[in-house]
Amino acid sequence: MLLQIPGVLAAQELAHSQRLLEHAEWIDGRVTAGHQSVQVKHNSQLAEDSEAARELGKVVLGAVSRSSLFISAALPNRIFPPLFNCYEIGDGFGTHVDNAIRIAGPSGVRVRTDVSATLFLSDPADYDGGELIVEDTYGTHSVKLPAGSLVLYPASSLHHVRPITRGRRIASFFWIQSMVRDDGQRALLFDLDNAIRRLGADHPSHPSLVQLTGVYHNLLRSWAEV
Repeated sequence: MLLQIPGVLAAQELAHSQRLLEHAEWIDGRVTAGHQSVQVKHNSQLAEDSEAARELGKVVLGAVSRSSLFISAALPNRIFPPLFNCYEIGDGFGTHVDNAIRIAGPSGVRVRTDVSATLFLSDPADYDGGELIVEDTYGTHSVKLPAGSLVLYPASSLHHVRPITRGRRIASFFWIQSMVRDDGQRALLFDLDNAIRRLGADHPSHPSLVQLTGVYHNLLRSWAEV
């Protein structure tokens, strides 16, 4: 399931993040690349242990924790600390698959990468190229979102970032270990949750609400790993 979530960052959070990033120190983005990815990755990123990365990471985690769409779609169990990258003219990231397991910095906590997330921090009018291209069973999807918006997609997907031809593209990227590792099961739960919300808004006293909510939680109970 590929899902775009608009306006994850509030305007004040986005402005604060962009100010921090204006003066950030960037390092070679290949420091977090796997054996295959390192051959096709050409960008810069903030050092994971830098003060800016830690402060910005808290902003991102706070924002996604408020997003009901993010919670419903990802069903997060663990979230890898957000990373931040920068693509300038000529930079890109060739086709790759994300590592199945990531180790979160000094804590050594292992995170299974069920879901990938990209939070766009640059206005799309400020750069050309830089589209995130995700391939799945339904075809190839091009994603280039307004600053502050986020896209979720299965980490098992083949994906790449097209080279930048003007300006620069800054984004946060991170991974989620979901309570439900199977993408098809997560998609079913997401659709069911949305249907329950719509029914509750349109017909708050409908007797099917309790029954459908019970079905949702029984499926989650059956499939979840916590």
